[in-house]
Amino acid sequence: MASKMLQFVKRARAMPEKRAAELRRRDFGEIYDEYDPEAAANQAGRCSQCGVPFCQVHCPLHNNIPDWLMLTAEGRLQEAYETAQATNNFPEICGRICPQDRLCEGNCVIEQAGHGTVTIGSVEKYITDTAWEEGWVQPVKPARERRQSVGIIGAGPGGLAAAEQLRRKGYQVHVYDRYDRVGGLMIYGIPNFKLEKEVVTRRADLLERGGVQYHLNCDVGSAESFAALRERHDAVLIATGVYKARDIKAPGSGLKNIFPAMDFLTASNRKGLGDSVPAFEDGTLDANGKSVVVIGGGDTAMDCVRTAVRQGAKAVRCLYRRDRKNMPGSQREVANAEEEGVEFVWLSAPEAFLGDDVVKAVRAQRVHLGMPDATGRQIPQLIDGSHFTLEADMVIKALGFDPEDLPKLFDTEGLEVTRWGTVLTDFKSKMTALDGVFAAGDIVRGASLVVWAVRDGRDAAEQIHHYIQAKAEASAVAAE
Repeated sequence: MASKMLQFVKRARAMPEKRAAELRRRDFGEIYDEYDPEAAANQAGRCSQCGVPFCQVHCPLHNNIPDWLMLTAEGRLQEAYETAQATNNFPEICGRICPQDRLCEGNCVIEQAGHGTVTIGSVEKYITDTAWEEGWVQPVKPARERRQSVGIIGAGPGGLAAAEQLRRKGYQVHVYDRYDRVGGLMIYGIPNFKLEKEVVTRRADLLERGGVQYHLNCDVGSAESFAALRERHDAVLIATGVYKARDIKAPGSGLKNIFPAMDFLTASNRKGLGDSVPAFEDGTLDANGKSVVVIGGGDTAMDCVRTAVRQGAKAVRCLYRRDRKNMPGSQREVANAEEEGVEFVWLSAPEAFLGDDVVKAVRAQRVHLGMPDATGRQIPQLIDGSHFTLEADMVIKALGFDPEDLPKLFDTEGLEVTRWGTVLTDFKSKMTALDGVFAAGDIVRGASLVVWAVRDGRDAAEQIHHYIQAKAEASAVAAE
């Protein structure tokens, strides 16, 4: 697989004028994941079935990875899918976008022994795609319907995972989302070359066929009051995610053509979905022919640089204040970006943005990593006299996300937040300070991975079930 990918990269670099078009036509995920039954069985058969399955331990969902690898090796794909689905609401999505190099694959004992990891993500993608093709994936059919209802705010991975789990128990589930499509960041934040949008929409459609009811273009706090949702439902789950972009305070930050990452990625994704996007169509949010500088080192930054390459950018640079080994994003994503021609400017921090009305360059300064802080990470320290300038027709700020001010947005008192602005919940019950109001996903833990949102949504659904049942039992006792 690796040699095949390198051949493709060399071929693309040999034809610079065709590189962006070729990358748009064929993404790297397809090159990694061209598995047939024999290839999947051979790869899955490499699993050592070790006594301590570190892959499973380091998976946030604790997926039964050794079991479905064994079933795949034996050609029992339907059973393999059922095993994967038992602990993961979206195995076909996690197989594509999970940073396996930091989780299951990175902790595979075969990888640790130096023989190369079992490609767990690729096998997971293969068996779940096969399950969809064969019709093994069916809508939820509760054993019985319950009269109680649950309102879920947010149609991202956490909210959808909770919705499916609650429907399995027979609850009437209503999902409210401010956007016009189901999926949250999986639709508008993650590029199509990593996660095809039809993969998300078919799962959303399946949930709807199973009885989950969507209320889209519904902005809770304005179009629909939070108080009304609490009155309407027996429990409410807040799973809004975090969307507020972190900013950078530097001279020139108000110049034109400096954009938050989500503005850039949303425009690209909407265009790919066939929407009319004036800011893309007039060239404002289109990187074609431009020198692009992306500031940041996480997975969102990698999505931005790789999207810019596919749009035909003249040059793409990633400016990050730490070194490669301290990148918060996936090392596999960094390698992919390098192979696609992205230049990484390590140990460098932006100092100012230059230009009269429109940004023309980024002035930066070299950094060295000093002593560790209380978290154990080395503190970046500027090096005097180390200024340099990077040409930039477009600057994208990929500095992470913070939560919105939900108590103000929802116009409600008593919803407590932490000093970081995330919603404060009881660790065990997942309930907020408001009775019957729960929270899960990034709005509780801060910006994180899709797989963690799925885990949080599943855990919250279980606690919501216990809460509703306890109330019903208490009411029954009081009525006697």
